[in-house]
Amino acid sequence: MPLTIVRNDITKMRVDAIVNAANTDLQPGGGVCGAIFSAAGAAALQAACNKLAPIRTGEAVITGGFSLPVKYVIHTAGPVYRDGKSGEEAELRSSYISALDLAKANGCESIAFPLISSGIYGYPKDEALSVATGAIGGWLADNDMDVTLVMFDKTSFKLSLELQGDVQSFIDEHYADIREKDRGGPFVAGYDGYSRTMQVQRHITPVKAPPPAGIMRREAVSSDRLAADEAAYVPLMISQTEAGFTPGRLDEPFSATLLRLIDSKGKSDVEVYKRANIDRKLFSKIRSGKGYMPGKKTVVALAIALELTLPETRSLLECAGFALSRSVMFDVIIEYFITRSKYDIFEINNVLFQYDQPLLGC
Repeated sequence: MPLTIVRNDITKMRVDAIVNAANTDLQPGGGVCGAIFSAAGAAALQAACNKLAPIRTGEAVITGGFSLPVKYVIHTAGPVYRDGKSGEEAELRSSYISALDLAKANGCESIAFPLISSGIYGYPKDEALSVATGAIGGWLADNDMDVTLVMFDKTSFKLSLELQGDVQSFIDEHYADIREKDRGGPFVAGYDGYSRTMQVQRHITPVKAPPPAGIMRREAVSSDRLAADEAAYVPLMISQTEAGFTPGRLDEPFSATLLRLIDSKGKSDVEVYKRANIDRKLFSKIRSGKGYMPGKKTVVALAIALELTLPETRSLLECAGFALSRSVMFDVIIEYFITRSKYDIFEINNVLFQYDQPLLGC
């Protein structure tokens, strides 16, 4: 779980360290800073901070967690936003990197951040979010740590107007409510929004005849058999022209297909699992070929890391027993990014978070 976004109270996070959006004097303030001092025990935390103050903007220092459920509190002073042209972005980026470096130096394996400078310091929330995910994502490319970006509520989180408008327009055009599709003809049903999907048709019996050679299709089943989707699902072959690559034999493990794709795209294993926002242990489990099958959002994350086209992504999903559906909001958002060749997983996760969808790789 290298980088994820959650709505929570940062003082309740069960991690090795939480980050305090501090002032340079390390005095109790409002918002996140005040909440952290209160939960830690204001007198004890202040006594520790007095030994370290003052600090510079972009610098980080560390204290114990005291009454908080963490080992450490890392205090970093973000910039006050002036006009966006006075070095604020570099200072804000430094706040994140300094805190991460300090956490690593103190043996932390997990850390939680607030959205630094986005409160009374006035940094525009959409720009603050972009700097945060960019800085953390860049650091994680060379380091291993579980990082959580904690939003107290939705008012703490904001996408750029351009991105939000473009995504919403795509959703409005492509998202199909399954209830509108249920008119007696074929439709794609999405189970619990994100798990296995299968092509179904109302009031018909299972298709017995095999599909044309080289084409992958799912077994059609009657709607009253949806509960038996695991047994009814039958993945078949896909052609080179339809997807850009072939999974290989019907019995080929998912891991074999994945490793061939990694080689064909000229990427390394480390590059792929980091770009997919998944940790090394999970990736090792996937590539071991010992029968482990990843979940849908992990497969999508791998497709994003490999910069697959939409047909290639559909094919990789089919190898793991999944599909994309325009009746599922998560799938439509993924389609938006892939069709535009936008493969920044942190930007994708920002949008998924905005729409209350599960995040990739987390």
